[in-house]
Amino acid sequence: MTGDSVSVLFREGMMLLAVVGGPLLGGLLLVGLVLGVLQSATQIQEPSVGAVPRIATVILLAMFLGPWMVERLARFLHIAIERMGTPPM
Repeated sequence: MTGDSVSVLFREGMMLLAVVGGPLLGGLLLVGLVLGVLQSATQIQEPSVGAVPRIATVILLAMFLGPWMVERLARFLHIAIERMGTPPM
């Protein structure tokens, strides 16, 4: 592997990280925003009120998106291992 191919692989890995982690972070952002508005409107400032829906969101998103996430990560790992096995040109 050359230095150029390592940087390309690193860039692809970072893009994959954003694609795979994006739905989880987006879901948490949306739930946190809704909970923040509701807590402000009702003046309930209990931390556990916000923690339970966030945990449930992560669990549900992981259940529904887990196979897709694992498939994408496994495909990237397979490609990365193949590229490491090729001799430098």
